[in-house]
Amino acid sequence: MAHTDPRFHVPAPHVRPGDTPDFSHIEIPPAGTARRPDVSIAGSETLDLALGLVRVLDHNHQAVGEWDPKLEPEIMREGLRHMVLTRVYDERMQKLQRQGKMSFYMKSMGEEAVAVAAAMALEKTDMVFPSYRQQGILFARGRDIVDMMCHCISNSRDNLKGRQLPVHYTWAEGDFFSISGNLTTQFPQAVGYAMACQFKGESRITASWIGDGSSAEGDFHGALVLASTYRAPVILNIVNNQWAISTFQGMAAGASETFALKGIGYGLASLRIDGNDFLAVYAATKWAAERARAGHGATVIESYTYRADAHSTSDDPSGYRPKGEADAWPLGDPVERLKNHLIGLGEWDEERHAALEKELDQLVIASYKEAETFGTLHDGPLSPVQTMFEDVYAEPDWRLRRQRRDLGV
Repeated sequence: MAHTDPRFHVPAPHVRPGDTPDFSHIEIPPAGTARRPDVSIAGSETLDLALGLVRVLDHNHQAVGEWDPKLEPEIMREGLRHMVLTRVYDERMQKLQRQGKMSFYMKSMGEEAVAVAAAMALEKTDMVFPSYRQQGILFARGRDIVDMMCHCISNSRDNLKGRQLPVHYTWAEGDFFSISGNLTTQFPQAVGYAMACQFKGESRITASWIGDGSSAEGDFHGALVLASTYRAPVILNIVNNQWAISTFQGMAAGASETFALKGIGYGLASLRIDGNDFLAVYAATKWAAERARAGHGATVIESYTYRADAHSTSDDPSGYRPKGEADAWPLGDPVERLKNHLIGLGEWDEERHAALEKELDQLVIASYKEAETFGTLHDGPLSPVQTMFEDVYAEPDWRLRRQRRDLGV
């Protein structure tokens, strides 16, 4: 009979499928209580910010505290539009995947503010190294929706020529680095790119995003070492949406109280922020960007949020978390919170919001109809066969030349 040593510890989530969702173990400090230090602060002196939670929007949907970025209503309406478009796009694309019109999809529902607010706080020339749930960056930077859809259905207009999974976007013209299915590779790449910009005397910085589960990869620690050693002008975002593919965030966190706390060990400025608060994400990113541009080094930002839907269309979350857990998430919905803040200011209303949703739904439907004119997943046309030999090496080697010759292309 096998004996299990009682000292062997395996972390377990607070609730399991069939249980009642329960977030009573989460401590949420009141909005506006976190201090906002000068950007020149030493990383080791941000311990309280790594353990706390930077919040701007309170329970009355008012912006309070030192972190309030005091954005003009026009900027907030723009952010709301980008978030709503991201959500409408995601819903439509998942339906199309279920209809067999694309092979795979990943939604960002509940995490729209993490991408959109950060993108709006950065300069558009800052290089971003995203993961696969930051499509909101593309909308905030003005990416053509038809082009995004053409990539997802791998037709003749796919700028990746069928070489990537759907939602693994790239957009060189928009300073959006190729998304990799190999997790966390983008962290050291972002640090290296930032070091190169600094070496060349450029004012550009970089930003990267990984999930909580990805922080368990070795690349995470390698990136933090480089960022700390060379004071790289980079923002390293950990999106703690509570779940990796099917394991809860405690598996990657280990004994650390927060993911942001891991940055303190490397001497980096570290913030833990309310990822469902558009204003908090914007303010924290702006602060970290100013810090990086001023030569004070990198910042680690943990965005505390919740993945409201499945990990992907290949995933069934009912197998590892309780039904209705997303509705019980205590930090609410990022779209609703920003909408209600604007309504409280007299800068928005329910009628305008409904009209916006209808407008964007029609835009997404029309965009997909146009995308299909360049080919469909099943009927093509797809990228020409010869393109598989292009963009591999600057100068094709003998093997590629021979393979191309054998195919007669």
